Amino acid sequence: MIETDSRLRMLVVEDSQDDAFLLLRELRKGGVDPFYQVVDSEEDMEKALRGGMWDIAITDHNMPGFTSFRVLELTQKYCSDLPVIIVSGLIGEDVAVSAMKAGAQDYIMKNNLSRLIPAISREVREGSVRKAKRKAESTLQHMAYHDSLTNLANRREFERNLSQALQDSHETGRRHALLYLDLDQFKIINDTCGHIAGDALLKQIAKLLARHIRADDTLARLGGDEFGVLLRGCDATHASKVAETLCEEAREFKFVWQNKPFSVSLSVGMVVISNEYKSSSELLSHADLACYAAKDRGRNNVQLYQANDKEMQQRQTDMQWTSSLQHALQTNSFFLYHQEMIPLQAHSADGFRTEFLVRLQQGSSIVPPGAFIPAAERFGLMPRIDRQVINMAFQYLDRTGLGREPTGTFFINLSGGSFSDGELFNFIKKLVDKHRILPQRICFEITETAAIANLDQTICFIKQARQDGFEFALDDFGSGMSSFSYLKALPVDYLKVDGGFVRNLLEDPIDLGIVDACNRIGHAAGLKTIAEFVENDAVKQRLTELGLDYAQGYGIAMPKPLH
Repeated sequence: MIETDSRLRMLVVEDSQDDAFLLLRELRKGGVDPFYQVVDSEEDMEKALRGGMWDIAITDHNMPGFTSFRVLELTQKYCSDLPVIIVSGLIGEDVAVSAMKAGAQDYIMKNNLSRLIPAISREVREGSVRKAKRKAESTLQHMAYHDSLTNLANRREFERNLSQALQDSHETGRRHALLYLDLDQFKIINDTCGHIAGDALLKQIAKLLARHIRADDTLARLGGDEFGVLLRGCDATHASKVAETLCEEAREFKFVWQNKPFSVSLSVGMVVISNEYKSSSELLSHADLACYAAKDRGRNNVQLYQANDKEMQQRQTDMQWTSSLQHALQTNSFFLYHQEMIPLQAHSADGFRTEFLVRLQQGSSIVPPGAFIPAAERFGLMPRIDRQVINMAFQYLDRTGLGREPTGTFFINLSGGSFSDGELFNFIKKLVDKHRILPQRICFEITETAAIANLDQTICFIKQARQDGFEFALDDFGSGMSSFSYLKALPVDYLKVDGGFVRNLLEDPIDLGIVDACNRIGHAAGLKTIAEFVENDAVKQRLTELGLDYAQGYGIAMPKPLH
């Protein structure tokens, strides 16, 4: 066993006990008393690398049948961040250069050990930095392809796997199956017990489903309470059995929250993946339709997608929202409202703030965003709508001159899909130049879920835009309670606390605690905080006492058309 005290942990690769003793004596003379292990063969070194956590490796260059080059290979294999210093009596300059290229951090002659302690101190410090950087990069890479709450594959990764399965069907004729799962009772639990309970339920259901998924299959959280399962090399009969098993497991599962038991169930839409399909989006659309049909037929059942099914046809008709939205984009039928924010603290009264809100004109009717944005997101139209909103907002700021005032902040929402638009930033810059807008006057809002789903693109976009002076707000903060872990990664200026907690904070001590925690975390990170859904003076007063910076909601100002 390897000790885990606070001393330097040093692995010595040396075939001469005398040389190892001299090495250790030199360290102790310099005030370094390491925990060490001496090895002189490949087998012993492999055991040491597998069994311990080392800070540094010191190796001789040339031992019988075992050179420093092999030491470097083994280190890279088992402990890639472990720094290696070569201490040798005879080593040519060309060999030393080759060793450095192979991964050695330094080489020191045995007859000149005065550099040993400084070299060890330097490399241990830099090795820790390399290890921390690699861990951070690995974490971000994992987050890019996995759902932060359940650790399952996320929607983007699932769609990539689905496209590969469809391509395989086209090339080999093999069939696969797609299951689209929706948790029937999630909204009830989420509304009655809060988001923390909802998150706990999702994590437990994810583990439950994973028990019945083969290693070669893919289970993903697609968003909210929706999951996807890709069954490779699976016909309709077997896929139906798997789906029924998942339904039965969910039906028998009892979720308990604060000593209250809840029953849950799944509605499952199923599609057989064959070469008749042209895209993964078509597969997901049909699976979604089948899932809705399963819900319509009483929930807790499995529905196979069938093109000639009347209910499926009705659902297909519902998807005609996409044509309405396409028409609205072509005819400029979108227009803007705005909703003001007010400061809650004296130090926050540093200029006018308002949020632009999109609406859709259909005939004489005004369609609120909640009616069409889900369809726009489903059919990938939000990036185009976002561009129209930005264009209209900048035209207004140019026409009124507000975009060139020394104070004032104007909030514009960006959807998750816009972060995959590589040309969005150039589009914004051209509009800034055209309308002579000060970037400092603009704050782009992104939701927590959108930011997490597109983490790499989001971070890249924010960093690029902030260099030009734009600000950013993280909307719906705290909604998944996974927010805090992402706060360091996302360089934003404002936190907008999820209105679901703000609305009931006077009646619900948990909501009050969450709002307080979000505010404290935001301020600790040097950010300004905004409370959403402030509906009366009593809530406003409590938010002021908690120290939030700004408030927005019907109790502050109603949304108004932008004239």
